Amino acid sequence: MANSRLKRLAIYIRPYWRMVSWGIFSLFVVNAVGVYIPLLIRDSIDQLKSDFNFAELSRYALILFVLSSLMWGIRMFSRISIFGAGRQVEFDLKQKIFQHLLTLEPSYFAKNTIGDLINRATSDVDNVRRLVGFSVLSLANIIFAYSLTLPAMLGINVKLTLAAIAVYPLMIITVKLFSGKLKDSQAAVQESLSDLSELVQEDMSGISLIKIYAQENQERTAFGQRNRKLLAANLRLARIRNLLFPMVEGISYISLLILLGWGSQAITSGEITVGDFVALILFVQGLVFPTALLGFTITVFQRGEVSIDRIDAILHQGAKIKDSEQTLTVKEAIKGKITAKNLTFSYPEAENPALEGLDFSIRAGETIAIVGKIGSGKSTLANAIPRLLDIQPDQLFIDGLDITQMALADLRGAIAYVPQDSFLFSTTIKNNIRYGAPLKETQEIVAAAQQAQIAPEITNFPQQYETMVGERGITLSGGQRQRTSLARALLTNAPILILDDALSSVDNETATRILKNLSPDKQQKTVIFISHQLSAAATADRIFVMDQGRIVQKGSHEELVKEAGLYQALWQQHQLKKELN
Repeated sequence: MANSRLKRLAIYIRPYWRMVSWGIFSLFVVNAVGVYIPLLIRDSIDQLKSDFNFAELSRYALILFVLSSLMWGIRMFSRISIFGAGRQVEFDLKQKIFQHLLTLEPSYFAKNTIGDLINRATSDVDNVRRLVGFSVLSLANIIFAYSLTLPAMLGINVKLTLAAIAVYPLMIITVKLFSGKLKDSQAAVQESLSDLSELVQEDMSGISLIKIYAQENQERTAFGQRNRKLLAANLRLARIRNLLFPMVEGISYISLLILLGWGSQAITSGEITVGDFVALILFVQGLVFPTALLGFTITVFQRGEVSIDRIDAILHQGAKIKDSEQTLTVKEAIKGKITAKNLTFSYPEAENPALEGLDFSIRAGETIAIVGKIGSGKSTLANAIPRLLDIQPDQLFIDGLDITQMALADLRGAIAYVPQDSFLFSTTIKNNIRYGAPLKETQEIVAAAQQAQIAPEITNFPQQYETMVGERGITLSGGQRQRTSLARALLTNAPILILDDALSSVDNETATRILKNLSPDKQQKTVIFISHQLSAAATADRIFVMDQGRIVQKGSHEELVKEAGLYQALWQQHQLKKELN
């Protein structure tokens, strides 16, 4: 498992191997100079002890200043190179995650909360960035520090060096014992942070509902519970880190105490010079920081490992709905004929199919209304046509082409779909209307707004088409949002238009007027109108009546209203409501 994470980390770094290589090479130079400086100090002490010369002291001081300045400059270059690679990896991962999320079907986002996905794309990516930057730099620095310093120490005195580093295996064992707890605690922190992000995202989106039902205290309590859970997870992680780091640092300082005790005896016996003793002390002190940093590096590494797993859980989620390996080429313009042959679809873990054995044919340019009780399968059928659902081959056709064999770009480019939830972006009305056709001119945008019966209201806004609609169109009423979404669909001028209860917030008279004016030339646009507004549905060329995933009746309004069945019952209920109102 650890090897697979390291392989994935290597894949992230591979495009920037030159930056990382130069950074690591710079660290090697820094540590090489760092080993030479104590040896230079040793020589200067031994030389000046026997023959003190101020000029010679000044020369040594100047050399040390130049070498220290050189170390500082090269160390800065190494940090810029390695940390820069980490920033590049962070940028690439965010791009990759976002682009991959765009390929996934809507059902994926129904199962995975937006708050958790945002946390993975931000906090977890930031952890990987630290892993690439800080961890690589620290581990390389530790390796070079030991590989260059230990030979120099052994060259001065083997016995004192071995005594000084004798406690280091204990340090490694300590870090190993804590690594599992660190990883588990870090995973708990990330999950708690995702839960908190999810709650904040949901509450901000549903703030109006919270206030309408006066549930501020309940949401405050829920936030407090999740926040306390995050606090507890962070405190557990902090306790482990605060226990581990002082232990590692304390063990590293034992080597210095050993050196001070035995080194003085070695000077007295003539085994080493005073300069040798000072050099050994400097070497040991030089190893204290990278050794003490090892614990923090392990923490960052453990955190990065957890985040790699969480990011890969997104990236390894394959798109269920994608272009076929044998994609059909659409040679002619789509006219809009839709045919279903035994169309059947079931949602995962559902007891009964949402669509069962549907057979129908819709002529190009025909307006079809689909009515039925709630849960009868109307929206599922609407989602199946543009392949928002993973339907099986040989069941649904457009102009005789199996939609599962068509390129998604060709299929969806031929369909304008207005779903039940009229989503608007936090931008101007103009930009929302032209979202599907960003190059359209202003007069075309106005024409689409007029056809959707929203133009008069837009012109009454102070900034008209430049009016900002707020997040999810919060500044507009439900009916205004629906008609703006309809204008967006009409502007694309696709040959097929699907309205999935998209005029539910519009009065019957306006909905009927919109439906009559959707396609002045009936041969240009196939319209599928899903609605509970039977007055508007009655104007369609034909009506499909659905019940429990099946089409139980077909025909014009005049035919169906005379035929005993579900449509007649629905129409009688509709007429009764009109009389009561």
